[in-house]
Amino acid sequence: MTTRIDISQLEPKAYQPMLGLEGYLGETGLSPSIKELIKLKASMINKCAYCIQMHSEQARKNGETEQRIYALAAWQESPLFSAEERAVLALTEEVTNIYASGVSDETYQGCIEHFGEQQVAQLIMQIVTINAWNRIALATKLVHAEN
Repeated sequence: MTTRIDISQLEPKAYQPMLGLEGYLGETGLSPSIKELIKLKASMINKCAYCIQMHSEQARKNGETEQRIYALAAWQESPLFSAEERAVLALTEEVTNIYASGVSDETYQGCIEHFGEQQVAQLIMQIVTINAWNRIALATKLVHAEN
């Protein structure tokens, strides 16, 4: 597989707002674990190998276990995730697949109960941002370096 254009080189001004979003997300109160679960789950849904590799590496650096990373594929059936993480993973799936039926009231209310309005806004922005990165990586066929 060969890569295509490099948007960061061809249109650096387009990357600046994306990097600005990353800066904003780095300053939120969301835990690194929650952020990486979002990034991994959305990237799995979008089948973005580049981002899956990047964020599984980062999750492990943050202390995430291999078992939980593997269990993300079937998080609904796994006892390894807390109620808060389940709420976030449901929101991640529904926002990533927004075309299917939007975000259900049940999922939205579950997130509000666990996180409050301010952090739900931050969660949504984290989900939207990784989905944008996934689309850039997939459209340009980014390939992550082999270890």
